[in-house]
Amino acid sequence: MRSSKFVLRLALLGVVVMLALGISVVSAQETSIINLYSSGDTNITDWLQNIIIPAFEAEYPQYKVQFTNSRAAGDEPIIDRALAALQTGDDPQVEVMDIDPRGFGASVEAGLWYEPTVEEIPNLANVIEAAQVTPLAASYRGSQVLIAYNSEVVAEEDVPTTFAELIEWIKANPGQFVYCRPDRGGSGGNFVRRAVYEVSGMDPAVWTPEFNQELVDEFYPQAMALLQEIHPFIYDDGAYPAGNNPVLELFASGEVSMISAWSDQAIQGIDRGFLPETTKLLQFTDLPMPGGYTMLAIPKNAANLKGAQDFVNWFLSPEAQALVVEVIGGFPVIAWDQLTPELQERFNSVITESVPTWPGGDYNPPLTELWYETVATNIDPNS
Repeated sequence: MRSSKFVLRLALLGVVVMLALGISVVSAQETSIINLYSSGDTNITDWLQNIIIPAFEAEYPQYKVQFTNSRAAGDEPIIDRALAALQTGDDPQVEVMDIDPRGFGASVEAGLWYEPTVEEIPNLANVIEAAQVTPLAASYRGSQVLIAYNSEVVAEEDVPTTFAELIEWIKANPGQFVYCRPDRGGSGGNFVRRAVYEVSGMDPAVWTPEFNQELVDEFYPQAMALLQEIHPFIYDDGAYPAGNNPVLELFASGEVSMISAWSDQAIQGIDRGFLPETTKLLQFTDLPMPGGYTMLAIPKNAANLKGAQDFVNWFLSPEAQALVVEVIGGFPVIAWDQLTPELQERFNSVITESVPTWPGGDYNPPLTELWYETVATNIDPNS
């Protein structure tokens, strides 16, 4: 009898253990999948896979993020699949995309995109006004063109703090400044656009998304005249590198002591020892140079909409935004004062919550064409 009771107890214990194991198996099976797509550069996709996703999953163990690098095939096939699923009611197999949905007109017209709200994504309340560029997505990082200079060569009292002061500095220091061709890199393109802003009253709002030929006719020639003034004083008698990286290389080698550079590339260059330790960064105090924000978009028919909302909400937290600054040298989309005092002190010279954006589109071709025709007349546009 005693043996039978003992066996019964063992059996009951086994059932309890099996039930417990069963529950844990079910829990593991119920882990929600979040499909994330990005066609960003290698530094961004590596950062997402190796830093961001592990950090998110550690805080939200109920989710598993499946990442796909869509650079080779492009974003269009994923969006087309989501559009088709919108019609059929199928799973689009995508929760979050690292894109600006406004660049995909058909998807906007079809009403594909979920519009984030503070009620469902509370940390949206922390996003600065400049980063609230569209209701169709949530900005999660920014980048601006800055001025980088070698503080070992350029005396602090001589550092220009406005675009007008930079023009004078370039003239006074022949061969020590360079920017890249505006059609070969954003660090040069946004420098040229800042010249356009300079002559048009430093009011980016003047340049509306709808193309305005009158603005082009009035202000483009004035901007080119300004850039013509400094052309003889640019590095190597007006040599303009064909890309962002060649400009950084000239600076790293000491050929020049001041450049225009993307904030993320410059900060990463300093952190990795590619740029000199004496490199300092500044943003103009009158009107910063243009830049932009990168967004996370969610199809409204995403199978795991709650997971997508939680992922975006976490990305807008101070902890995740610190990773934007520390790891890839980007700008946060929340106010700098929500980050640690150490980060604020480190980037004090470039802190701004105003990121002028250029409308692009039909404004770009005539600007580039006029730059080659009137400023860099020594360069073949096709070279």
